[in-house]
Amino acid sequence: MSRRNRRLQWRLTALYAVPFLLAVVAGIGLFSYGSSSTAPVGQGPAPTPHEPPPDDRMLRVIVVTLLIASLLAVLGGWVIAGRVLRPLRTIIANARDISATSLHRRLGRTGSGDEFTELASTLDSVFERLEAAFASQRRFVANASHELRTPLAAERALLQVALADPDVTVDTLREACREVLALGAAQERLVDALLTLASGEQGVEQDEPVDLAAIAAAALRRRSVEAKVRGVRVGSSLGPAVGAGDPRLVESLVANLVDNAVRYNVDGGWIEVATGSVEGAARLVVRNTGPVVPASEVGRLLQPFQRLEGQRIGRSDGHGLGLAIVQAIATAHGAGLRVLPRPDGGLDVTVDFRLG
Repeated sequence: MSRRNRRLQWRLTALYAVPFLLAVVAGIGLFSYGSSSTAPVGQGPAPTPHEPPPDDRMLRVIVVTLLIASLLAVLGGWVIAGRVLRPLRTIIANARDISATSLHRRLGRTGSGDEFTELASTLDSVFERLEAAFASQRRFVANASHELRTPLAAERALLQVALADPDVTVDTLREACREVLALGAAQERLVDALLTLASGEQGVEQDEPVDLAAIAAAALRRRSVEAKVRGVRVGSSLGPAVGAGDPRLVESLVANLVDNAVRYNVDGGWIEVATGSVEGAARLVVRNTGPVVPASEVGRLLQPFQRLEGQRIGRSDGHGLGLAIVQAIATAHGAGLRVLPRPDGGLDVTVDFRLG
């Protein structure tokens, strides 16, 4: 073990040994004082030439006793400190090995319910969260790479087909260009969504009053044409609701909720958006009809690139990032997010911001 790792053991050794030595010194002092006070008064027999005086003998006994006591105290303290620190050293060694090689391993119990066991349990919880975070990151990178590569491959195929066609016409080339532009626009939306998601996970850069009613009204106006085309009825009840947060991120949260409510709806369905101040919070509520969402699927839908029934990107109506963006932004603001499936289909989403 390195010299640095021995420092704590030396400190504990001193902590054990010093009080013991002080107690020994105090005991010897009391014994010496008692012996001197009870000695008989008067002239005693003269010491022989080869026998040291009584005071010298007492001093020698005291010095030898102190030396023996010091040695025993240091050795005993060192052994006790080593035994006490043994579980800690085991935890440190195993934690280093786990962090360097395999996060799926755990420390487990290292004692009999003492503080070291609590430390090991806490570290196991940290390793569990790290493992989940790294696994989620790997899935995210793999999904993002796939979704970005798919339109690139489609664009390449369109251009190769157009260039290889000996009978290509201007109209054919124009159609290929339009399809390439559409794929490029889909890539741009995906990149924008990824940037928004990353911004939401980084935290809030601004904290200022945000009018949820005005933001919701603007989002509904922008989606009114799409809602009409899809045959979705739109209702709103926008009461005063001023929260605290980053206006840009809050606008993205509201826009994604309204987008999802319109996009993942049914023919002849409806959406309702409401705002208001409730229980000391600025509340936003978005309700919509749509396909039935099992309660067990809600948590998964809040993760990136996840869609109902396990579908991934490949359709033109979304990337599976809307609710993930909503959750990231809500978490960054410390806002309460509640997503409940409706019994007959669709979702009820409630977000509570701090009052601004």
